[in-house]
This record gives sequence, C-alpha cells and structure tokens, in this order.
Amino acid sequence: MGGFPGWRDKMIIELLYTTGIRRNELIHIQLDDIQLQEGLIKVVGKGNKERKLPFGKGLRESLAAYLREREDFLTEEMEVTPWLLVTNQGKKLYPKFVYRVVTSYLKQVTTIARKSPHVLRHTYATHLTNNGADLNAVKELLGHASLASTQVYTHNSIEQLKQVYQQAHPKAKRNQ
Repeated sequence: MGGFPGWRDKMIIELLYTTGIRRNELIHIQLDDIQLQEGLIKVVGKGNKERKLPFGKGLRESLAAYLREREDFLTEEMEVTPWLLVTNQGKKLYPKFVYRVVTSYLKQVTTIARKSPHVLRHTYATHLTNNGADLNAVKELLGHASLASTQVYTHNSIEQLKQVYQQAHPKAKRNQ
C-alpha cells in the first residue's frame, strides 16, 4: 500500500466515492465523527448542516486498517490532531491536497476529461440512482436542500429508459 501516505490516499478516494461527501466535508471529518461498529459517519455540510451517512463492511474494514496505520505513523513529536485524514506532517488536509490525490488517481483509471473530487460525488449519486435508489433518499445522502439540486447528478442511459418503459408502460408491448 506504500505506507501511511498510500493508506491515506486510498481513504480519500474511498470515502469520497463510498459516501458521496464533498471535499470540504471530507477535510473536516474528525476521529469522533466515525462510528465504526454502527457503520456511520457524521459530516457537516453546507449551511453547517449535520448529517449521518451509512457505510458498509468494505469501508468499515478499510477505515479500521487506516486507523491502525495512522496511529503507527503519528509520532509523539507531532501535535495530537482530531482530524481523521492528515498530511505526512500530521496536519489537517487542505483542499488542494485532496484535489491532487484525486486527480492523480483518476488519471490512472479513466480517460474522462474532468478529474476532481466532485466527479466521485457525481459518480456516487449516479450509481445509486442507476441501481434503483429513490431520488429523495439520494437527496438526503448528498445533503441537498432541494430535489432539483439532486437531479443534476442523475443520468439515465437510453437503454435504462427503454427498459423502464418496456417494464412499466401498459402500451409498450404494442409499440414494438
């Protein structure tokens, strides 16, 4: 994994994609915000709105491994920090740091033009909706005030739309 920096960078990517949180929310996660056993993470979003997000076994295991690595990495000379994710110097992450980690990772795995932390949030929302998640639930998970904000994140492919039409519309079979 490449020592602590590798574990931390993996956690940045995994948290952004698995929870759909914003970059600023990620940066401000404190150790006390993680409830490993319950599979919950508390984030503070826009307008200082707090929400708790569920996560599954995969992220739970990754977080536990990261926390062990973090503990081994932080030395007594470094000040005690409440932040979950820290730099190599034990300091709180900053926006440009997260951006660089994400763009570096995305360059390795995709050819899409836009590479940013927001792409992972967009992907999270799109994967949820494409797999049948209720749009209102996605709205809550993303911390949006309005459904209109959430709809921007959703994309249905033509094939998915055709499939929904074929399954749900009473006249679909007659029009083939």
